[in-house]
Amino acid sequence: LKERRKKRFEANDPFALREAGRRHFGDGDYERAYEYFTKAADLGDVAAQFILSLMYRGGLEGVEKNEKMELYHSEEAAIGGDPIARCSLGCKEGMHGRYYRAVKHFIIAAKLGHDDSLQRLKEMYKSGYVSKEDFASALRGHQAAVDATKSPQREEADKLVPTS
Repeated sequence: LKERRKKRFEANDPFALREAGRRHFGDGDYERAYEYFTKAADLGDVAAQFILSLMYRGGLEGVEKNEKMELYHSEEAAIGGDPIARCSLGCKEGMHGRYYRAVKHFIIAAKLGHDDSLQRLKEMYKSGYVSKEDFASALRGHQAAVDATKSPQREEADKLVPTS
């Protein structure tokens, strides 16, 4: 396993670089973690983009807080299909009073199967910011995304994992 991971890392596999970043972050080496996340993001890793946005948002461990860089990496992650990044952008738009834009982000994330975005849409629907048609469409899209993740193998695995 170590040899395979090393090969992927040396081949600049974005997933391997992101995982190296996670390991360094967990070990407290935030500078190296930042380097690996940046390299993975440059190679198109959407999750690394979102991690970088979080680092810039909070000014995490040696990364200077930078709202423009946070927004850039959030947008890149959202464009790449990260529903949490998309929801995060919706929240930011809502905080700035741009409810129409927030709704669009939440609809996209909900159609990707993101539960929190669907709940936010539900609240905005109750408040009159979302039309009945848009909410129904998002609900159908959310259900389709959830259904697409179902399989006999996953159901069997769920039975093996104890829930508390």
